[in-house]
Amino acid sequence: MNGITLTLRALHHGEKHLAEQLTTVAERHRTDHEIHHVATDLAGWSHEHVQRLADTAHAHGLDLEGPPGETSPGVLSTLREKAAEAVGRRPEPGLLLLRDLRTLHLDATENSLHWEMLAQAAQATKDDGLLAVASACHPQTLRQMRWTNTMIKVISPQVLTSL
Repeated sequence: MNGITLTLRALHHGEKHLAEQLTTVAERHRTDHEIHHVATDLAGWSHEHVQRLADTAHAHGLDLEGPPGETSPGVLSTLREKAAEAVGRRPEPGLLLLRDLRTLHLDATENSLHWEMLAQAAQATKDDGLLAVASACHPQTLRQMRWTNTMIKVISPQVLTSL
């Protein structure tokens, strides 16, 4: 296994994790429609990245599984939804949202670094397929980072000064 395959594996894992985290945040903050809908859309991007990485990995001798299949909402999802509705507008959800956004931002940042490393390796080895995947997916990861950073900037003043 070489550095490219290690990076592909790490990025595949990171994108799967980010997709799961974005979905969890979307469910947990269902009452905040912007958070819910945008996080759901961003999770879709990470699912797409997972699939593209799995497809690309085959050319490098790796067998990475694709994104998880669409499943019906489970008990945990229903519980998160009901909890989000119950907690509604109390100040604690604001702190929870800030923590969730911080975690999402750090996860997306780690993925961004891996995309950058992969792109540099693709250029060095003249691997056009790998470069195409990195060039297509990395900008979306950067947008995920910008969204979390913007939301933290917007929400922090109100949440942190209202306690």
